[in-house]
Amino acid sequence: MKIISVVGARPNFMKIAPFIRAIEQHNQTCANEEKSYIEHLLVHTGQHYDVRMSESFFQALGIPAPDINLEIGSGSHAEQVGNTMITFEKVLTQEKPDWIVVVGDVNATLACSVTAKKLSIKVCHIEAGLRSGDETMPEEINRLVTDRLSDLLLTPDKLSMENLRKEGVPEEKIRFVGNIMIDTLERNRSQSAALDINRIIQSNRLTDALPHNDKEETPATSLLESGSNPYAILTMHRPSNVDKKEILAPILNFLTEEVAADMPVIWPIHPRTQKMLQQFDLWDKATACKNLILLHPIGYHEMLRLNMSATIMLTDSGGLQEECCVLGTPCLTLRWNTERPVTLKEHGGASVLVGNNINRIREEYQTALKAGRIPQRPELWDGHTAARCVEAIVNYPG
Repeated sequence: MKIISVVGARPNFMKIAPFIRAIEQHNQTCANEEKSYIEHLLVHTGQHYDVRMSESFFQALGIPAPDINLEIGSGSHAEQVGNTMITFEKVLTQEKPDWIVVVGDVNATLACSVTAKKLSIKVCHIEAGLRSGDETMPEEINRLVTDRLSDLLLTPDKLSMENLRKEGVPEEKIRFVGNIMIDTLERNRSQSAALDINRIIQSNRLTDALPHNDKEETPATSLLESGSNPYAILTMHRPSNVDKKEILAPILNFLTEEVAADMPVIWPIHPRTQKMLQQFDLWDKATACKNLILLHPIGYHEMLRLNMSATIMLTDSGGLQEECCVLGTPCLTLRWNTERPVTLKEHGGASVLVGNNINRIREEYQTALKAGRIPQRPELWDGHTAARCVEAIVNYPG
């Protein structure tokens, strides 16, 4: 059996790492247990090409160098999808795989699924069935199209299974395997826990964002020296939060005037967000707040370490919602909807949807501070999802 798995952007990397290891483990048992050997190729479309956003994750997570890099780079959604389809078709024509495995909901997921099906190659989607119900999100379109085309849909939770059933997906195509992201979390938990928070800050700090009279040390850094003091983490990159000044400015005001008044706020800042802060003349306000610690985008282990001890997380990232659920970090999700409802408080998780309404953010912020950490583990979020994914592909009846 020949499988090509595809990654395109950073959210994919944490999902493909355990899948590759599970294939290696499967192949090690082939001779003894008469299993079919899997020939595997990894294709990186190159949607994220910056070293901090891409290459460092491959190294940190032990992902082998891609067998093929399409080097698509940045561009509009149509440009990325179109260029990926053109280039990936050549790969499929040459390699002739039995399966294409796609993960998540980035543009590469959609583009490679469509291309494979047009060549009558079977498609497996890991993390199938997630739905936000918001078709203004490009990721939702990617999920809908990919799931409609896939031969095998591997879901992270039972809510996702129900979404697929409601859409008329035949039962024989659906398999509940659990959350592959948690495989990566559990494998890297010990290594992350050993990291020093202040060292993370010092090695990733945006030095040009430090106040002009304070280039070496700020009070926020010293507050974290013991490792037991409270701090918040912020990640924010979605256009709905950062592309309009009338939305971004009040969020920044809340962070600098209220959250930063309570505790340091560690902010690994996405390039898009930094660009918009500068464009809206908000950058000076962000850098003037000594309790707002601005970092470059950081690696997986560093982010996991920060999440392990954080008092609260404010994020519009779906993956961090999932991590917060298992780690128990109170999470304010800066969105009006989520494709991961299993992570919400009403389903036993740690996350609350607050959108970008400052009054709601403030109210839930105060509630979260009183609640503290309550770890929760949804069914099959046990660190063994990747093995179930490989088993489902190998045993596919078609």
